Amino acid sequence: MTVSREIRLAARPVGEPTAAEFELVTTDVSEQPGEGRIVVRNTWMSVDPYMRGRMDDVPSYIPPFELGAPLDGSAVGEVVASNAPEVPVGATVSHFLGWREYAVLDAAAATVIDTTLAPAAAYLGPLGTTGLTAYAALTRTAPVREGDVVFVSAAAGAVGSVAGQIARELGASRVIGSAGGPAKTKKLLDTFGYDAAIDYREGALSEQLAQAAPDGVDVYLDSVGGDHLRAAIGAIRPGGRIALVGAISTYNSTTTPPGPDNLFHAAKQEATLRGMLVTSHLDLFPEWIGRAAPLLADGTLRTEQTVVEGIEKAPDAFLGVLRGANTGKMLVRIAGGAA
Repeated sequence: MTVSREIRLAARPVGEPTAAEFELVTTDVSEQPGEGRIVVRNTWMSVDPYMRGRMDDVPSYIPPFELGAPLDGSAVGEVVASNAPEVPVGATVSHFLGWREYAVLDAAAATVIDTTLAPAAAYLGPLGTTGLTAYAALTRTAPVREGDVVFVSAAAGAVGSVAGQIARELGASRVIGSAGGPAKTKKLLDTFGYDAAIDYREGALSEQLAQAAPDGVDVYLDSVGGDHLRAAIGAIRPGGRIALVGAISTYNSTTTPPGPDNLFHAAKQEATLRGMLVTSHLDLFPEWIGRAAPLLADGTLRTEQTVVEGIEKAPDAFLGVLRGANTGKMLVRIAGGAA
């Protein structure tokens, strides 16, 4: 048996979660997996805003976390024991049993990744579901067309930092991002290639967007909801497209937050507001990785990570994501994870 630590859900939060809702537990993991199964020593794991909804016991597109059970989510690691010839010992895999140091799972639930193409951690960020979310949102849900003006919220985060660059690659004439604080807005301009950066903490968002896009916007990628969605609807051009990817501004609300009060403007503009779940676009993964990996390798696709060290710090990393503490992808490096 191998000793492993894991994070379990100790209680369901009311409003903003705290460290008290998480529990670090030591457990034993078998070194001899059953037929068709593997043991993975996790080296990196992801924390993501959508996980906040899974802390509540309510129906959704993905089951809630179970009380007293380990949490789960995207992770990568090294196979240390295998009873599945197709996934040998030593392979690096991505899977969905994060929040623990060692994972035992069916080999069919793991994907062997090519670490000669990109570092393992990249498969949780730009080459993972966050990169895919940006790509699918701007090619399928709210497709960018040549000459479009594109607005992206949470633009310094895991999805937004990639989305602005994708919009440019797809032919956008102007790309505008919003983020919180001068350090992040500077990063949008200097690193992630945005033409204009809005600090949503400084003044009315609608007025700032009107200054950045005086003729309106054609595409909006929404990860925030609330005032950002309202501002985007107010600025949308005829035939505009809005991808509803997330609404992080509402995730900790204890009452139903009000929706935008200008929805009829979208009707007048014949705009489209379309929800998006990345799980409906997993067929795009090969296309996206084939397109993104060379850009990542030659530095054309610029990304950043905010790294927290140790499985015991995973709750802190998650709470940080909800508070906007990250630039780029927030990751937890579990013991042994290479840069």
